[in-house]
Amino acid sequence: MLFTYKAIDQDGHEREGTVEAPTEEVAISALQRRNLIISVIESTEKNTFLETKLSFFSGVSNKDIVILSRQIATLFEAQVSALRIFRLLAAEVDNKNLSDILSAVGDDLQAGVPISKALSRHPKVFGSFYVNMVRAGEESGRLSMTFNYLADYLDRSYEITSKAQNALIYPIFVVIVFFGVMALMLALVIPKISAVLLDSGQEIPIYTRIVIGFSNFIVQYGIFVIIALIAGGFYLWQFGKTERGRIVLDSLEISIPYIGDLYQKLYLARIADSFSSMLLSGVSVVEALEIAASVVDNAAYAGVLAQVEQDVKAGSTISDAFARHPEIPGIMVAMTKVGEETGELGKILTTLTKFYTREVANAVDTLVSLIEPVMIVFLGLGVGTLMAAVLLPIYNLAAVL
Repeated sequence: MLFTYKAIDQDGHEREGTVEAPTEEVAISALQRRNLIISVIESTEKNTFLETKLSFFSGVSNKDIVILSRQIATLFEAQVSALRIFRLLAAEVDNKNLSDILSAVGDDLQAGVPISKALSRHPKVFGSFYVNMVRAGEESGRLSMTFNYLADYLDRSYEITSKAQNALIYPIFVVIVFFGVMALMLALVIPKISAVLLDSGQEIPIYTRIVIGFSNFIVQYGIFVIIALIAGGFYLWQFGKTERGRIVLDSLEISIPYIGDLYQKLYLARIADSFSSMLLSGVSVVEALEIAASVVDNAAYAGVLAQVEQDVKAGSTISDAFARHPEIPGIMVAMTKVGEETGELGKILTTLTKFYTREVANAVDTLVSLIEPVMIVFLGLGVGTLMAAVLLPIYNLAAVL
């Protein structure tokens, strides 16, 4: 793609021109390497619908980053230079977007930019956690170990998150299908049967009248209900984008009975894992808390970690700061205190990570084992009640005739 830009050079003069790059991100990196301060950059080409779809589907996945981190670690262990590593991987990876990004990183390295800074110019692929871990590896001279740490962390994070999400897909799908079928029956089937019952002149039981009332409501006002649900969903989606909305919805997420407990353990595992990985890599406690808050992916826990960070800056111990927040369980407070007293906080948090990972796995397994019987009972009661309310009066009518 061709981009036009306006920028200011080192002498303070305005510059404008064009630059060719596969993405805007790569174009910006190329201009920054020329020591230009960009004020405006725009694409001169309009993406077609097909190009937009292909660009969406060619995004960089977590699996791509895990494999990439493993390859980088292996090449560092083989004493290959950083520049050659990124040039080699840029030519080898199948993902076009990732290849372009690695090429841009290679260009930055050739210009003398540190690896962490080169990676930080691509925040959509390499987040703050990843960049800070690499920076710590550069400072300690243990880059191969750092990239292995990153691959392990991303692998664990993906596994535990996907397992929790997959456990919830089935019940949500079943509930949606159930309510969809019930709505269709109330809108299409029940009105025809209710007409027969009303024409018969017989006394209709109260539960049948309730079902007919629901059916009439769906027929007359169903479209408004659908519009209201769509509008409500759109409002929640927009509300969730605001800071207050994220806090409210994320707090609700960890407050739902049983499901909330599962998510709490998931986020605690993520906090302990990211915190321990950074401490073991030489990142300072304050910086580790700040980065953990950015990667936990829950506004409620991010707020807790931000407050803990402020308390630690003010001279508090991590365990005492944790103890002030009910979202942090007693076992995590106690284990953190032991880690601080023994000077092995990173290893203690690694143990906590394993504990909460097992807890999440056990909670998911329990949830999966309960879902099927609960769904069967739920569906059976719903369909059975609806059928009984309709078929019993018809049976009585046939008996009279």
